[in-house]
Amino acid sequence: MTDARKESLNADQAWAMLKSAKAVTVAKGKKFQRFEQVAKQKEELLKQAIGPTGNLRAPTYRAGDEYVIGFNPELYADWVK
Repeated sequence: MTDARKESLNADQAWAMLKSAKAVTVAKGKKFQRFEQVAKQKEELLKQAIGPTGNLRAPTYRAGDEYVIGFNPELYADWVK
């Protein structure tokens, strides 16, 4: 586990972590996008997952072989069911 407040991940480090995921869901405000073909969608996934600082958006959660990046209350409510 990594605390993003103390250790940030740039795009290369984020890709090393995400590339083997079964699926990644990225939330930005009220919208979210799910990537199920992670390896084929590298550029678009990183474009969404990397914030304006050039680091992986927070919070980032891993559950099994899936990741949820960013914050969206509706997404979280559905995800934890």
